[in-house]
Parts: sequence; structure tokens; C-alpha cells
Amino acid sequence: MADSTFDIVSKVDKMEADNAVNQARKEIEQRYDFKGVGASVEWSGEKILLKASSEERVKAVLDVVQSKFIKRGISLKSLDAGEPYASGKEFRLEVGLKNGIDQEHAKKIGKLIRDEAPKTVKSQIQGDELRVSSKSRDDLQETIRLLKAADLDVDLQFVNFR
Repeated sequence: MADSTFDIVSKVDKMEADNAVNQARKEIEQRYDFKGVGASVEWSGEKILLKASSEERVKAVLDVVQSKFIKRGISLKSLDAGEPYASGKEFRLEVGLKNGIDQEHAKKIGKLIRDEAPKTVKSQIQGDELRVSSKSRDDLQETIRLLKAADLDVDLQFVNFR
């Protein structure tokens, strides 16, 4: 019998992220506390650009964006928010989206699987994802439970369970 496998990935649904940004933009345009402070949210290439007249207002815009991402089912672990910086008369903040598992986190996950998962489970790094295999589907499900319970800095999804 062939091994059962699944892949561990970390991807953000671009359409859901776009919907969250649009909802945040609408809320910021409507809210009274953002009137007259030049607050805005927009895509700038692959990053989300937040603008406002003061550092506190930019952080408040970030809170609105984060709340919209949570409502759309996107983990905040997928957001990579920088520090606010001055640009002319306004403050800006760039928020990146993390896609893929970098080598450092992939090695941590692989070590966690080797140390704590059932012994029949094997993992291998394939680019920006991990392939986990075992003869027993129950062991694979146990591994998924283990990884969901672990406190990692990456938002994980489990796909291609065969």
C-alpha cells in the first residue's frame, strides 16, 4: 500500500485579502474619527499602504485593517506590518502578506514533527511547503492536530490529504 501524504502550506487568498482591504477602506471613509486626518488604505504592488496625518492615526487604521482580515478568516500571522514612518506631512505604514513557509520555519516544523509526531511520520521540505507522509492516515491526522496546537509564527494550512 502506498504512503498517505499531505502538504503543509502558508498561503493568503488574494481575493479575501482584497475584500478585507476594500471593507477597511469603506469603514475609514465613513468613520467620524478618521475625518480630516487623511486616512487611507490602498494596495501598493504586493503590499498594503496605510496613510494618515499622525502616527497614532496610522496605528488606528492598522487596527481597522486587522479587524477586517479577522472577519474574512485570514490569520494575523499572515500579516507583516512594518513600523510607521514619516513621509512629508503624513505618516505611512506598509503591511506585507506572508506567502509560503521560509526555510527557518520549515526546519522548525520538520524538527517538531521528528520530535513529537508518531515515529512513522516523515517530512520533507519542498520549496516553500512541506510534504508529510506516513503509512497510517491516523498518524497523519495526529500530526495535523499536533501542528495546529503548536504555537508557530506562521499561519498553516493542510492541503492535498491523500
